[in-house]
Amino acid sequence: MSGPPDGLPPLREVIAAHGLGAKKALGQNFLLDLNLTGKIARAAAPLEETEVLEIGPGPGGLTRALLLAGAKRVVAVERDARCLPALEEIAARWPGRLTVIEGDAMEIDPRPLLNGPAQIVANLPYNIGTALFAGWMEAEWPPFWSRLTLMFQREVAERIVAAPGSGAYGRLAVLAQWRAKPRILFEVPPQAFTPPPKVTSAIVSVTPAEPVAPAELAALSRVTAAAFGQRRKMLRQSLRPLGGAERMLEAAGIDGARRAETLTIPEFCALARAL
Repeated sequence: MSGPPDGLPPLREVIAAHGLGAKKALGQNFLLDLNLTGKIARAAAPLEETEVLEIGPGPGGLTRALLLAGAKRVVAVERDARCLPALEEIAARWPGRLTVIEGDAMEIDPRPLLNGPAQIVANLPYNIGTALFAGWMEAEWPPFWSRLTLMFQREVAERIVAAPGSGAYGRLAVLAQWRAKPRILFEVPPQAFTPPPKVTSAIVSVTPAEPVAPAELAALSRVTAAAFGQRRKMLRQSLRPLGGAERMLEAAGIDGARRAETLTIPEFCALARAL
């Protein structure tokens, strides 16, 4: 049986050599299945003309797949210092094409590290994935990335693509679908990871798009936070903390007896404009 196509040791050997047990506190689940890392890299293709930002590369399984798939350059942000020697071995195999940044992705602004068009491709650490994604959705627009190809727990992926009226529909869906097009590409079973998580994961692709309706981000953020913060209540009650709830609802032409999960994104935008 031949080894990995990049000539580097198999990931299990890398993990054993560097003593890299996945840390629950860092939300780590290492992706070891090379067929899957290749499939994720292909889902982000074409990569030749773009730089890739990777968050939480761990021992570098997906990093290696991205470089094999032709990524012009990968900028990998890793908080766990134990993983750095394994990533340096990959950097030595692909001179000039991998830049490793030690630090917390929640605190680092990646834009100065990237030259030109960029994608974000990542098996996001479970404990910060949702917060990072919401941050990218609420940042400047058009964004610095041309596409996101991200792995989440399936439940989070379903919340991102959820339609109005469904139990998964909430603030995350509104922020993601207001000015981007998210879709679930495929699922990833627990046994693809070490250690296997208790849940199935899913790969989500997101591309920027024209806003479905005009709104100011700050107002939309406030309206969705208030409406979904008390999603069991009628809008006339859940929006009360914003002040002038009845006036807002009237201006937007929305019945105050409705609940947040019944509103379409253009209706949320109408509330944001009324605010």
